[in-house]
Amino acid sequence: MMRALARDAQGHRLQALQTLGQAWSLAPEPDGYVRLFLDEGAPMMDLLRDAEHQDLTGDHARRLLSLTGALDGEAAGAAGARQRLIAPSPEPLTERELQVLRLLDSELSGPQIARELFVSQNTLRTHTKHIFTKLEVTTRRAAVRRARERGLI
Repeated sequence: MMRALARDAQGHRLQALQTLGQAWSLAPEPDGYVRLFLDEGAPMMDLLRDAEHQDLTGDHARRLLSLTGALDGEAAGAAGARQRLIAPSPEPLTERELQVLRLLDSELSGPQIARELFVSQNTLRTHTKHIFTKLEVTTRRAAVRRARERGLI
């Protein structure tokens, strides 16, 4: 892991990604080292995003990023990431929340979505807050990304 970060800092991204892939292939239980990766902060998150995008490390990068919220661009600190590791995901989305989520993935504005669903804007805000809480995100774009990542839309 440290070699990968060092190679990346030297401007050798591809070598860094290959080193990261080797580290995971050699580790007896790669999932047992999650905290080590999360504690490295932004440089490691950038490397993991690139590894996930290039699919060089199997699904390890994707799993780590999903634990930190890094796929949706949130700046998750190590403490927050550790908390998400401990706390299981909240209850699943309701059917109505899934409908709202699908519309959040469109070009419609909030008031347009409310009209489409025949609800008030206040009710739409309530549904949106519940979706954000359940998906552990803070923005519409992040919610859509997390939903896609989890196969919800």
